[in-house]
Amino acid sequence: MVGTSRNTLFRWIKEGIFSDVEYRDWRGWRLFTSDQVETIRAKTSRITAISRRG
Repeated sequence: MVGTSRNTLFRWIKEGIFSDVEYRDWRGWRLFTSDQVETIRAKTSRITAISRRG
């Protein structure tokens, strides 16, 4: 959905790249707000742009 792997997403959460996810469903899975999804997309786009330049 955001163009990054699950492992990368969890690493970013652990590193504090964006605030930890407050909401979880009945299974304990993290639920992201639309603002958090946009933050992740922006970071992914930035990384992709940098790696394509270099």
